[in-house]
Amino acid sequence: MKIAALLTDFTDADGYPAVMKGVMLGLLPDLQIIDLSHSVPHQDVLHAALLLGRSVTFFPVGTVFVSVVDPGVGAQRRGIIAQLGNQYFVGPDNGLITLVYRNALAKATPVRIYSIEDKSFMLDPVSATFHGRDVFAPTAAYLLKGIPMQDFGTKVLDPVLLNIHEPVRTGFGLEGVIRHIDAFGNLGTSIRAEHLANNAKITIILCGQTVSGLLNTFGEGRRGELAAIIDSDGYLAVCIINGSACKELNAHVGDTVLVSVSSEGPAF
Repeated sequence: MKIAALLTDFTDADGYPAVMKGVMLGLLPDLQIIDLSHSVPHQDVLHAALLLGRSVTFFPVGTVFVSVVDPGVGAQRRGIIAQLGNQYFVGPDNGLITLVYRNALAKATPVRIYSIEDKSFMLDPVSATFHGRDVFAPTAAYLLKGIPMQDFGTKVLDPVLLNIHEPVRTGFGLEGVIRHIDAFGNLGTSIRAEHLANNAKITIILCGQTVSGLLNTFGEGRRGELAAIIDSDGYLAVCIINGSACKELNAHVGDTVLVSVSSEGPAF
């Protein structure tokens, strides 16, 4: 089974994802294509990197992720093709692979990255504004057809990586940030469940509001209640039951989150 997963900020309004699919299917008719998302906020590379990082482990081994959130399209940024662990990635070299790359290194799994240079694997001509169609879609198809990675270009040892915030210890307890806001308005933070001691009593301060304790499920809360929960990716998140914490708190990615932890053991 040959599988490609598409991640873009194109939306579905103008047909751009469908055109990319058409290019790939023209080269590989039996390809299965999955839409990871086309609703990434425009040019938000961090949002896309986080989405990619939390998604890839749930796909079959050998999936090729074609990620095109590309503010630098047409400029002097590289296109890359990478094997990170047992999955493959095609897209601009702008930090999209940051979390997957770091995870592969931490687990000592394969890390191989090559630039995309050989024009014989691109459409002709190559548009200055649509590399998703002309460069990355055909590259992914040729990779799935069995073309070796090294045939596309030269080895890359210095991929661009994002500076993704990690929580730090302070006199208060932990300091993190709002790292992700989902479509429901839930506020995903950079603080992971393992940063919190078992059976800890926690107090969270963000956007001028205080939240005490953790719910196990959304269903435990009352409608309109501001609450905290450990989300499905294992991160601390703040929500409003049946509402939008983002709207109610006027929250933004990057806002500070303070967490006080009361327990026998350290937070880290």
